Amino acid sequence: MTHRGNAGVFFSLKFVTLLIALNPELLFLDARIRLQGNGYDGLLVAINPLVPENQNLIPNIKEMITEASFYLFNATKRRVFFRNIQILIPATWNAHNYSKVKQESYEKANVIVTNWNSELGDDPYTLQYRECGKAGKYIHFTPNFLLNDDLTAGYGSRGRVFVHEWAHLRWGVFDEYNKNKPIYINRRNQIEVTRCSSDLTGIFVCEKGPCPKENCMISKIFKEGCTFLYHNIQNATASIMFMQSLSSVVEFCNASTHNQEAPNLQNQMCSLRSSWDVITDSDDFNQSSPMNGIELPPSPTFSVLQAGNKMVCLVLDVSSKMAEADRLLQLQQAAEFYLMQVVEIHSFVAIATFNSKGEIKTQLRQINSDDDRKLLVSYLPTTVSADAETSICSGLKKGFEVVEKLNGKAYGSVIILVTGGDDEPVEDCLPTVLSSGSTLHAIALGSSVVGKLETLSHLTGGLKFFVPDKSNSNSMTDAFSRISSGTGDIFQQTLQLESLGETIEPYHQLKNTVIIDSSVGNDTVFRVTWQTSGPPEIVLSDPDGRKYYTSDFITNLAFQTASIWISGTAKPGSWIYTLNNTYHSPQALKVTVASRASNIAVPPATVEAFVEKDSTYFPHPMMIYANVRKGSYPILNATVTTTIEPETGEPITLQLFDDGAGADVIKNDGIYSRYFFSFAINGRYSLKVRVNHSPSIGNLAYAVPGSRAMYVPGYIENGNIQMNMPRKSVHRSEESQKQAFSRVSSGGSFSVLGVPAGPHPDMFPPCRIIDLEAVEVEEEVALSWTAPGEDFDQGQATSYEIKMSRRLHNIRDDFTNAILVNTSKLNPQPAGTTETFTFSPKLFTNGFEHKADGKTQENHRIYIAIRAIDQNSLKSAVSNIAQVSLFIPQDSVPVLSRDYLILKGVLTAVSLIGIICFIIVVIHCTSERKRRASKEGNGIRLL
Repeated sequence: MTHRGNAGVFFSLKFVTLLIALNPELLFLDARIRLQGNGYDGLLVAINPLVPENQNLIPNIKEMITEASFYLFNATKRRVFFRNIQILIPATWNAHNYSKVKQESYEKANVIVTNWNSELGDDPYTLQYRECGKAGKYIHFTPNFLLNDDLTAGYGSRGRVFVHEWAHLRWGVFDEYNKNKPIYINRRNQIEVTRCSSDLTGIFVCEKGPCPKENCMISKIFKEGCTFLYHNIQNATASIMFMQSLSSVVEFCNASTHNQEAPNLQNQMCSLRSSWDVITDSDDFNQSSPMNGIELPPSPTFSVLQAGNKMVCLVLDVSSKMAEADRLLQLQQAAEFYLMQVVEIHSFVAIATFNSKGEIKTQLRQINSDDDRKLLVSYLPTTVSADAETSICSGLKKGFEVVEKLNGKAYGSVIILVTGGDDEPVEDCLPTVLSSGSTLHAIALGSSVVGKLETLSHLTGGLKFFVPDKSNSNSMTDAFSRISSGTGDIFQQTLQLESLGETIEPYHQLKNTVIIDSSVGNDTVFRVTWQTSGPPEIVLSDPDGRKYYTSDFITNLAFQTASIWISGTAKPGSWIYTLNNTYHSPQALKVTVASRASNIAVPPATVEAFVEKDSTYFPHPMMIYANVRKGSYPILNATVTTTIEPETGEPITLQLFDDGAGADVIKNDGIYSRYFFSFAINGRYSLKVRVNHSPSIGNLAYAVPGSRAMYVPGYIENGNIQMNMPRKSVHRSEESQKQAFSRVSSGGSFSVLGVPAGPHPDMFPPCRIIDLEAVEVEEEVALSWTAPGEDFDQGQATSYEIKMSRRLHNIRDDFTNAILVNTSKLNPQPAGTTETFTFSPKLFTNGFEHKADGKTQENHRIYIAIRAIDQNSLKSAVSNIAQVSLFIPQDSVPVLSRDYLILKGVLTAVSLIGIICFIIVVIHCTSERKRRASKEGNGIRLL
């Protein structure tokens, strides 16, 4: 094998590693997208394998991004453009001497093209799940959007749409329209359209044509059948995040054009900041300057990639470290499950082992039958060596050597590295790994494994896992089950339905139910493992009551596993398994159930678990996510729980929520989230997510998930109404909504540093409130929000601090000195509860506006924010800013401002004091005269 590294590569690698360490935000952005100078390199567009081959698709993608590059360059004032783009096409398409993939895959793509969204129409969208200014997950296009030119009438040109979605993905800005609130009442008590900028013009249209805007309002609600159509010729140049389809729109809304009153997601999520303000605060803009001169940037260059044969090599540690805590046995059990069930058909698989030296156990063998799978299992290691030294680099060298024999290079291959070693600097082979073109997935066993192992997986776009030394942990099998080919073909992948491990006392049993829904059922396997003694007594019952016993299972006594594959398609419904420990000692029993899709026309429900970043430092929390979907549909109201296993100690269980509060930024987008901060120790933590869907409460979302470009129903052209073809309506059978299902998936691992050894003071404040809303109710302000917790989104806060101001910058930039609202009667509820609070702001508002008829109407535009306080006086970050306009009827008594009332009070008090003093003086003088007169009268009488 030749050495690929050199001094330049090694320097670059160290630089990349250092950069990631210094800037964890890079973990959110695909490591392949790089802004060098003013050009983006490494943007990956991937086409799903289920998309039929079409000769126009690739040219249209190229045309879209080329147009987008110049549009983006002008919109960002000569700041950024697209330079190098990769387009990954399915391996099933005809080969035309395309470049071979290295570490690129569908699952790593920044832009995906798939027709799973066909029932939801052709809306392009970006899956955003993080707060304002943070990168999204991917951009989604349908093939029909890219091929059907008729759709450009409603969306605008594809290049403009791409820039709209790119701003979502890269810079974390949000849409400036609101289909749920298309109109609102502005500060002048006028009906206004939700838009940005407000300089865009148009007319209201009812069923029969143009109509007054008042005809479209019923009790402040937009009347069904009404719409607002814009003139196709405009003078306004903003905004791309509102209506990129207008020819005049060439820039993002900035501070001078932004409509802060509009009830849109950009205002809610970004505290009323304009999209341009958010964009210019990004790392892209902080690290670059506008290009000089007047020349346009070069056109983008494109590379079309196509995956070749699927090549996998297991690189397994067999040093004496693997004899600890039954590590070898767990490895045998998990690897057997991977080879027999997980790895896709027609894949080429090899096995290499290592201690202080590497060894190839078997060359690449293609899987075409179950016999091929069994043959590969026979090459798994059966013993450990006496050598305690581990050389990961030696093992990887053998892995690359064996996969290179098929095509001459390791491009596109997958390395699964399993090790418990702790005594080798993996930096020695980082250049080799990085230049290999292989994706490396790392599985770390125990707490002593080499600390920089995860760097290998991160820099190649691989996954990383941690397996604690616990006999009843099923984390090893979960890790192998998560590793797929990355092609995006969910119909070829194994889905994990159950993963459970428990220690069962003598003569006790483990009994549970697994739901098999109708979207899965092919190649279904129930697998049981044990750690000591012999196999348990197994009873498995299908939904019809048919029973399978231990004798029906295929038993591997060497690996201590028992498996049964259900022939044909497993019956949908509840399958009940019972494991009886018939031995005199406790048994660590583990159950894994997996299956594949049963119908290529119906995508199965899936769950993807992941964390915010690779590591965190105490007391900063870790955010945990689970993306739950059925094709492109977000699945709502599911019960999603995560189990976190530290290196030592008991596992921790948390429920994740999709409620738009706490760590969950967007409500009902199918991404369930939660803060995790119960750090027991320093070190690695393993993560697993379990999803249960009940037909009585669960349902699928009707809307397209994420942020998306707006489809315009029509325009006003030369005074005439020109309607576009209607958007595709949503159709879905009720049956698909009523099925229960269960899914399990590993979320990999993360590391925590800086955890104090002993007791420590409370350092976890309540989480930020992100869904504060304000409405006017009879001259009062009614607030609503979701309650945070005592610690982030858990527990119950102690109090709230609500403040308001007539000026936005006062409350956004100087919350402490804004006007305090009396909340003495407001008691926080448990986290996740909807809170409401009503108060009268009359004492804090003033101002008059003159209407055209000369009459005076008082208007009050106020901005409100809130933060929560815990029992130790730790305060949350200030919430999103809500706003409301209050209008006082013309016949009502004007409410005076606070300053005026104070001045009036002072003057009144002074006047009263003066009057009282005058009265006292008068009384005193009168009394004095009477007294003197009395004395004079007495004197006269005496004379």
